[in-house]
Amino acid sequence: MKTPGKSRKASSSRRDFLKTTSGTLAGLSLAGGIARPAYTAEENTIKVALIGCGGRGTGAAVNALSTQGPTQLFAMADVFADRLDNSHGSLARQLAAKMDVPPERRFLGMDAFRKATDAVAPGGVVLLATPPAFRPQHVEYAVEKGCHVFMEKSMAVDAPGVRRILKAGEEAKKKNLKIAGGLMSRHYQPLEEAVEHIHEGIIGKVITAWAYREHGPVGFGRRREGESELAHQIRNYSCFTWVNGSFLLDWLIHNLDVCCWVKDAWPVSAQAQGGRQVRTEPDQLFDHYAVEYSFPDGTRLFAQGRHMNNCWGFFGDIIHGATGSAVLGEGIPHPRIFKGHDQTSENVIWRFDGTPRNQYQVEHDLLFQAIREDKPHNEAERCAYATLTGILGRMASESGQLITWEQALSSKLELAPGLDDYALDSEAPVKPDAEGRYPIAMPGVTKVL
Repeated sequence: MKTPGKSRKASSSRRDFLKTTSGTLAGLSLAGGIARPAYTAEENTIKVALIGCGGRGTGAAVNALSTQGPTQLFAMADVFADRLDNSHGSLARQLAAKMDVPPERRFLGMDAFRKATDAVAPGGVVLLATPPAFRPQHVEYAVEKGCHVFMEKSMAVDAPGVRRILKAGEEAKKKNLKIAGGLMSRHYQPLEEAVEHIHEGIIGKVITAWAYREHGPVGFGRRREGESELAHQIRNYSCFTWVNGSFLLDWLIHNLDVCCWVKDAWPVSAQAQGGRQVRTEPDQLFDHYAVEYSFPDGTRLFAQGRHMNNCWGFFGDIIHGATGSAVLGEGIPHPRIFKGHDQTSENVIWRFDGTPRNQYQVEHDLLFQAIREDKPHNEAERCAYATLTGILGRMASESGQLITWEQALSSKLELAPGLDDYALDSEAPVKPDAEGRYPIAMPGVTKVL
């Protein structure tokens, strides 16, 4: 497959963004909806299905139901009854008037996503917020049934999954279906303006980009009584590589994506380190990563992730150009651009002036606006490539080898073969040893291609 030298910007420059939305940001109501033609008749109600009812999925449902025009949450699905019930209760307290989800449209099980999608198809919107391993099959099914899609990050956990997202994105274009991805930083106005200024040359050519996510340890829940091994791993998806793709992918993806957006390119290779130094939980997580990506022009992106107690913490991106620098990205609500590389207050040459809207809401506003106004809106390719960037870094970290973009994208390695046919009583892709500990990747030993 062809290596993309330039990123496909789903969120264009701030100037283009304003043109795309027809200047409607200036006319936003305090309720947060983008102004659109009057769609108030009952037959224009957009039915919504929530698939994956954890905290992020519930938040996405609130955003979807808060867009301009009539919407209705019509179906819900999860593998866990407690999560579905908690989400339904929370949404009912906030948005009862926009809900019609009787018990018969609250679906449980590994095939629940099909039932919820069928309930709103065709023409409905499915909100996909399950763990990332399941994203490719859920997106494929939604497109097959004629539904528009919001897919939360990450979009896959391995290269075969990335290729499925790319193919589903192309099928969606043929069917005039809209796909939005949960990389909401692309729709945060202060960041959009900062990136536009960098692309216009305010700091000269971008020489290096640094993506960080440094904070306390990721939690690990013990197996519940009576719960299958597979259910236990899905419930603790952040701790198992086959379900979430690793800390590097699922937790750093926003700032990896932002750095590639700033550079306007995707990496061509990566070499990396990673391991477990202090973590004692019996899961699969590395507790630190360090990845050096190379871009087509030879410049570099360095990504660093760590989740340990009592260590330096930072969540954001640092950009160095030939004549200046910037601090921005997810975790940096107030991006700043500096002359030179001494990032002091007296060297600030740009900061955002205004009150930004919530980027989580904006990404849904744009999706629903595109549906109502029949405008192109398909973020599948960009989101797939951002996902592959994280997968590339993980592959390099776990193997200790230099991995190229082409090698990563063409890899046939599936982290959970046969996942589409799993039931909750299926065998899990990884199993604990006699001491209850799960296999951990070993650089220099683990094969990733």
